[in-house]
Amino acid sequence: MSSKEKYKPTWNSLKKHKNPEWLDDAKYGIYYHWGIYSVPAFGPKTAKNGSWYGHAMYQKGTPQFKHHTKTYGHPSEFGYKDFIPLFTANKFNPDDWAKLFKQVGAKFAGPVCIHHDGFAMWDSKVTKWNAAQMGPKRDTVGEMEKAIRRQGLKFMVAFHHAENHWFFPHWNKDYDTSNPEYSGLYGPIHDEDSKINLQWRWIHQAKPSKEYLDNWKAKVIEVLDNYKPDLIWFDFGLGKLPDKYKREMLAYYFNKAEEWGKEVAVTYKLRNLPPNIGILDFELGRAENLTNYKWITDSSVDDQGAWSYVKEAGYKSGDTLVHNLVDRVSKNGSLLLNFGPKANGEIPDPAKNCLLQIGKWLEVNGEAIYNTTPWFTAGEGKTKLARGGMFSEYAEVKYTAKDIRFTVKDNAIYAITLGWPGEEFKIKTLRKSYRKILRQGEAKSYYIMDESDIRSIKMLGVDKELEWELTEFGLKIKTPNEKPCNHAYVFKISRLN
Repeated sequence: MSSKEKYKPTWNSLKKHKNPEWLDDAKYGIYYHWGIYSVPAFGPKTAKNGSWYGHAMYQKGTPQFKHHTKTYGHPSEFGYKDFIPLFTANKFNPDDWAKLFKQVGAKFAGPVCIHHDGFAMWDSKVTKWNAAQMGPKRDTVGEMEKAIRRQGLKFMVAFHHAENHWFFPHWNKDYDTSNPEYSGLYGPIHDEDSKINLQWRWIHQAKPSKEYLDNWKAKVIEVLDNYKPDLIWFDFGLGKLPDKYKREMLAYYFNKAEEWGKEVAVTYKLRNLPPNIGILDFELGRAENLTNYKWITDSSVDDQGAWSYVKEAGYKSGDTLVHNLVDRVSKNGSLLLNFGPKANGEIPDPAKNCLLQIGKWLEVNGEAIYNTTPWFTAGEGKTKLARGGMFSEYAEVKYTAKDIRFTVKDNAIYAITLGWPGEEFKIKTLRKSYRKILRQGEAKSYYIMDESDIRSIKMLGVDKELEWELTEFGLKIKTPNEKPCNHAYVFKISRLN
């Protein structure tokens, strides 16, 4: 490493990197899980995750094993690698995808460029197991990078391959996963203790070798060099890597970003990186309350955590999708929303409909999302999350018109109600005085204003000022006669100062 490079591979040096303003302003991005696992497209409610098909198909008793044996033959006869020729992407149109991402309001987008299964979706010289040489025989990452940038969006990539080390049963001699010929896909052959119960072998495997770790880093760096991503996203496996490899990789990325003249970001889960090095990610979850740090959610349009395309999966409602976005932004978060394309490159109609519903809402109300900042409180209302944090979406709640979320920009407060309020809308947080606040400490929950502070109040999508009254119990607003959109409604309160 040159002495002139800004970042050294130490946490002290790396913590000086600042998260970019573009991500703070963007709030909303799209990514997708697409790969070999898209061929079987299997993951019922009992099996959930479609992108983990390769992991579960080798385990007797799983729904995937039963499905695989019935549909394709026993895994000893038809292994995971044998799906590759069926992964054709013959209807993949990167420009159509990118135009859709722009149309539905995303500000950044990109692929899962390698999942736990070890199959690279780019034209790689590090591994022959890649989409340019096999399956689609196209550099799908490179094609999407160009298409996404043509739409004026930031480009991101997601890495999952740190978990490739233990994803497949390397110890089982009945399967192709134990054949060194296929180690470039399945990972190196290893087994910590052949006497360990099969149930625990998937976890208690030997530590990754230097060769494996070097290969992990080389794949990341190849993507960085070839596609210059604005954001790199990491899955849980990052936590299993030695510090040295993470520090060296991040120093390389941050220094390259200086060379490119780009502001870049990195996300991580749990405690896989030290605080302030990147942006904390909650998989299928969110912060319970307003935070004093930036964070992001990776969620999906499907309703079961299938991630990749799964024939049996259902999809979230427009209300849920929009409310999830609004709630996250009000709490200092952003949303990275996933969909799963089919193996042939088609975007399933239900997934496209989910994205279009968000896009239609943002056409009317994007002013209250993009380039905003959280307020002193995220919102008001009685509907509470059962819990916050990772996977809290599995305990999803249904919001009502009395559940309000706030964002602010310039001299405007945006009050977003998560349901149609009827003839009159009341915001308890905005009050005329402290006189009617009786409980000690309750004043911290309210914002005191005078009538003279308010210039006007409108509902986004409605071209007229609304009647309002500021009282000691809250701000009352007369609701318009017609809805300008669906799912959630934004009152813009313009202040004089």
